[in-house]
Amino acid sequence: MVTTADRTMAHLPDEDSGKYRVMTIGARVVLYLLALLFAAFAAIPFIWMIITSFKTDQDLYNPNHSPFEFTTPPTLHNYTLLFTSTHYLTFIANTLIVALLVVVITVAAVVPAAYSLTRLAGRWGENLGILIFLVYLVPPTLLFIPLTGVIADINLQNSWWSLVLVYPTFTIPFCTWLMMGFFKSVPWEIEEQAMIDGYTRLGAIWRTVIPISIPGILTIVIFSFTLTMHEFVYALAFVQSSSQKTVSVGVFTELIRGDVYFWQSLMAAAALVALPVALLYNFFLDRFIAGFTLGAVKG
Repeated sequence: MVTTADRTMAHLPDEDSGKYRVMTIGARVVLYLLALLFAAFAAIPFIWMIITSFKTDQDLYNPNHSPFEFTTPPTLHNYTLLFTSTHYLTFIANTLIVALLVVVITVAAVVPAAYSLTRLAGRWGENLGILIFLVYLVPPTLLFIPLTGVIADINLQNSWWSLVLVYPTFTIPFCTWLMMGFFKSVPWEIEEQAMIDGYTRLGAIWRTVIPISIPGILTIVIFSFTLTMHEFVYALAFVQSSSQKTVSVGVFTELIRGDVYFWQSLMAAAALVALPVALLYNFFLDRFIAGFTLGAVKG
C-alpha cells in the first residue's frame, strides 16, 4: 500500500528524501519516548502500592529509606493481616454482587431509554437527554441526605440492597446520554431495511442496532462497574455493618483505627482491587474508546 508519505518522498530529491526519513524517524522516537515517559509516570502509583504492601514497619517508617527499595526483607504479614483481621473477602463479594446488579439494571434501563430518546422523540429527545445528563452533575454530597430518608422509609438501612437501589440514580443518567450519542451514529436506513425484509421494529433493533452498538454497551458496562466499585459517599452513609460493607468503605473503616493507619495492608487492599480493574480496562480498551468516540459522530 502506497501511503501519502511515500508519494511525497517520491517527488523529493535524494538528499531531501533522506532528510525527510531522518525527520520522520526522529519524530517517531520522540513520540515513543514521550509515551514511555507518561506510561512510567502512570505506573508509579501501582509500583509504589505493591512495594509498600510487602514492607515491614521498620523499613516503611524510616525516613532515611527509599520508598521504592527494600532495606529489610519483604514480608507477607500485611496480606495475612488483611485477610485474617478484616472481612476483606466479604467486602469483595458484596462489591461484586452490587456492581453486577447495578450493571444489569443500568443496561436494562439505558438501552431502551437512549434508543427511544434518539429515534422516537424527535427534537424533544435531545433536550430530554441533556436534562437527564444534568442529573448526573448534581454532587452526591447534596443527594445522600434526602436519599437517606428514602432508604429509611423502605427499610433498607444497613444493607447493600440500598446501594443497588441508589447507584443507578447516577449511572443511568450519564450512560443514557452516552448511548444516545452512540445510537445517533447508527444509520436509520439499517433498521428500515430490516423492517422491509419482514422484521418487526423490535426484531430490527435486536438484529441490527444491538450488534452494532456492542462497543457502546460495553462502555456503559465498564463505566457502571468501575464507578460502583469505587463509590464511597453513599456506601459510607447507608451501610454500617461489616458483613454488608463494600470494599471502598470496609477497607477504610477497618484498617484505620483511631490514629493508627495500617498503611501496608491498606496498600495491599488497594492493589488487589486496582490491578484487576486496570487489566479490565486494558483488555477492553479498543472497544471502550470506540464507545466514546463513535458516540460523538452522527451517522
